[in-house]
Amino acid sequence: MNKKKIVVAVTGASGAIYAKVLLEKLQSLHEQIDTVGMVFSDNAKAVWEYEIGNRDYEKLTFTHYDKNNFFAPFASGSARFETMIICPCSMGTLARIAQGISNDLVTRAADVILKERRKLILVTRDTPLSLIHIDNMRTLTLAGGIIVPASPSFYSIPKTFEELAGTVIDRVLDLAGFENVTYRWNDH
Repeated sequence: MNKKKIVVAVTGASGAIYAKVLLEKLQSLHEQIDTVGMVFSDNAKAVWEYEIGNRDYEKLTFTHYDKNNFFAPFASGSARFETMIICPCSMGTLARIAQGISNDLVTRAADVILKERRKLILVTRDTPLSLIHIDNMRTLTLAGGIIVPASPSFYSIPKTFEELAGTVIDRVLDLAGFENVTYRWNDH
């Protein structure tokens, strides 16, 4: 099995629970992973602390990169990171990526993933959407990005917020190519 090199970016959109569940599930899938590079925006840290009430993102075993560190390996296509997940993805981050504005490590890495024709997955959280948001999503979709609205499913009868967030994250992990044991609709 080829182990995956993946970038996880966390931006300041509400929904830190999605990032928490994603990072925990990636830790449990360690046998499928070569490298996880992680970058948080300043707002992402603040939102995590506000919504989750801790700074546990600092305890994760993945390699952390500063949002302005353009020497991070995934700032170049030659490092061959094949997937980037932005979770949650703010509309501001989505807009900058859609317009090719690489003003920090998150947007630069996304630009690299797109130009190399690799997999960019954006877990968007805002609602309602303006036409500007929809047009930016269209632009990114045409460029090869995958928009995954953080719209949880309920058919697995989730009992906790983590399980509810997991219904979105399990779809993200499927899209990223991970072998993941999860509830599947009408799968006996």
